[in-house]
Amino acid sequence: MKNRNNLKLNSDSLNSLSADNFSKSIKTLEFDKILEKLISYCPIEAAHNKILDITPSVSAEYIKRMLKETSEAKLLIQTKSSPSLGGVRDITSHLARAEKGSCLNMKELLDVASLLRVCSSLNVYFSSLSEDNLLNVYISKLHENRFLEEKITKAIISEDIMADSASDTLYEIRRKKKNAQNKVKDVLNKYITGDSKYLQENIVTTRNGRYVIPVKAEYKNEIKGLVHDASASGATVFIEPMAVVEANNELRTLESQEKLEIERILYELTSECTRFSSDLKESFDAICCISIIFAKAEFSLHYNCCEPVINNEKYLRLNEARHPLLDQKKVVATNIYLGKSFTTLVITGPNTGGKTVTLKTIGLLSLMTQCGLHIPASDGSTLPVFDGILADIGDEQSIEQSLSTFSAHMVNIVDILRRYSANSLVLFDELGAGTDPIEGAALAQTILETISERGTLCAATTHYAELKAYALDAKNVTNSSCEFDIKTLKPTYRLMIGMPGRSNAFAIARKLGLSEGIINRAGSKINKETRSFEELIGKLEEDRIELENQKAHAKKLKEKAQAMFDVSEKQRLNFNKRIEEEGEKAEAKAQELLERARESADFVFNQLQEIQRKKDAENFKELLAKSQDEVRKALGIAELNNKIGEKIEAEYKPPRDFVKGDNVLIATLNKEGVIDKIDGEKVTVLIGSARFNTKLKELRLITDKKDDSKKKSGSRGPRKMMEAKSEVDVRGFIGDDAIFVVDKFLDDAVLSGLVNVRIIHGKGTGALRKALWDYFKRDKRISEFRMGTFGEGDSGVTVVTLK
Repeated sequence: MKNRNNLKLNSDSLNSLSADNFSKSIKTLEFDKILEKLISYCPIEAAHNKILDITPSVSAEYIKRMLKETSEAKLLIQTKSSPSLGGVRDITSHLARAEKGSCLNMKELLDVASLLRVCSSLNVYFSSLSEDNLLNVYISKLHENRFLEEKITKAIISEDIMADSASDTLYEIRRKKKNAQNKVKDVLNKYITGDSKYLQENIVTTRNGRYVIPVKAEYKNEIKGLVHDASASGATVFIEPMAVVEANNELRTLESQEKLEIERILYELTSECTRFSSDLKESFDAICCISIIFAKAEFSLHYNCCEPVINNEKYLRLNEARHPLLDQKKVVATNIYLGKSFTTLVITGPNTGGKTVTLKTIGLLSLMTQCGLHIPASDGSTLPVFDGILADIGDEQSIEQSLSTFSAHMVNIVDILRRYSANSLVLFDELGAGTDPIEGAALAQTILETISERGTLCAATTHYAELKAYALDAKNVTNSSCEFDIKTLKPTYRLMIGMPGRSNAFAIARKLGLSEGIINRAGSKINKETRSFEELIGKLEEDRIELENQKAHAKKLKEKAQAMFDVSEKQRLNFNKRIEEEGEKAEAKAQELLERARESADFVFNQLQEIQRKKDAENFKELLAKSQDEVRKALGIAELNNKIGEKIEAEYKPPRDFVKGDNVLIATLNKEGVIDKIDGEKVTVLIGSARFNTKLKELRLITDKKDDSKKKSGSRGPRKMMEAKSEVDVRGFIGDDAIFVVDKFLDDAVLSGLVNVRIIHGKGTGALRKALWDYFKRDKRISEFRMGTFGEGDSGVTVVTLK
């Protein structure tokens, strides 16, 4: 806790020393608008002023801590949603009055109870945090006080209603008050029912806190009592009958006692709040800090921000940076880096090309970082800690819509040159503009040289060709340009570092309709060196675009190849896994069969030995038959050929000769199949997609009435022939699943006698087609396969010819 406080004090003292180096840029770069957006994510109104007071820190340690706090809050939102912070109001003024002896009203006491309720809910929300979580600093300052919270909420129902149960005395007073009210109403109801002719209306009402009845003015002497009021017309007088005067007096006394008791309870509750005043203030401050941290996290999630890395190498790199005040659906992300090989960046290009937006993006994201905010950029973005951000941006752009003169620019530049240091960030928009171009260019170059000599990071926009040439030769200075599509006359807003940009004034004028004659005459007035320089820039720009297109195409091909490789690798791993699993199953099955065979062999040998010993017995035949039965039961078979040598089952004779296409049972395998080929005593049987060679004597004919009827109608194959389709659709399947479906489909197609079939796999990345083609190359059922032609499905279909 002490270290945390020291860190905060050190940060504040550093901020106070460098506040002037940020104050102007906060307005110029529109950081105040970022704070307004941040407020929209903070539910506690009392914390809004604290947000508006946020200023950049120059302590790297403190900045890293703030950024990490935001990241941890962001993670909590993603895993647990946001904590409940609603209903917390600023109680510091309430407690200050209470400490001076004032009594808090019911609304103020309910504010205290609401604060304590949020403390309890936050402690539950944060209960699962690890010990090293930075948010624990604030959680330790959340002081629960169930006693005070329940005492207030049980005593006070709403902002103006005290509960009867607030005290025994109050309960007793209100009971007596209710009885007195009922007594008065009972008496007055007798007047309403008995003397209703004297009344203007048959109701009981109140005047000056006393119950009365409305009497017609002409009958006011008929009812004895006290007149408390009259109507505006004078037609009605409100009389308190003498019969209820005593009861009304009692009621007024009870009301006075009730008021005094409520005040006593409020003073008692106020005293309890005063007793815990320090804890309540600390809890309120902690809740405000937590709400600001979670507001930063919500901002980060909404704008898809990342936590920037703080470096001490005076190096700035923003990956896919976006200006947060522009439409996030339209803003173009750009890559910006500054430092290391160069410290000054000269940005050129046509008007409305995005030069000023680039400057503001650099400055604004630097301010956000030093205030503990995540920045709208991609991971890997890194920034140093600047002791000042000094900007002269004469906003002729749409962001500010304001104009500035050369004099105004020069006042800002003079102030910047007086304040900047080696660790500052300096930003110039249209440096040297607004005056004679020759003098302005010379002045701009000298200013950049002065800043570069100190190693200060600087970015400046310009249209001057002299500054482009200066950036080509000068040490620690480099050119950059905002890309512009000359064909469409639209900027792409991408920053191209290392390449100077063209203003493209002639091309824009030509596109907008200026006559070719005027453009040619204007071009002739440009000196040869300048024209050559601009033409060189144009040629370099064309070459760069061509190279980038080739690079993008190569990257696309690489990604496609990588995707195909990943799919193939996945299929290979799955295939190997299946082989390994099947091998393990086969090994386990073989082990099981081996154990059973050993047991069976032992049993059989034991029976043989037993028979050998009893071969001379008179009942040898009966013992032999009994042993045979026991062996059959033990082995689970219908026949036994061994040394006993008795043939049990007669040789099988089929009801007719086997023919191709017969459904048969292979007795030795107990598997069903279809006869594919008969060669004397040898026969080939199809079992699924596998061919099995065996002998006719091992086959058992399977007769089927439906099958016979199909044969009579001319069918040449088994039952599946009439059900098979000529195509199968495996779009959406992954490799292994698609191969399984296609394998079953080809089985049915072969059995049905189909020759050509179509496999629909879709176009996509081509990975599924490649996996299927690899499978087709190894399949012996397939004669050939090819890609579909126009009308057949093109590359989304493979046509297969079966053997």
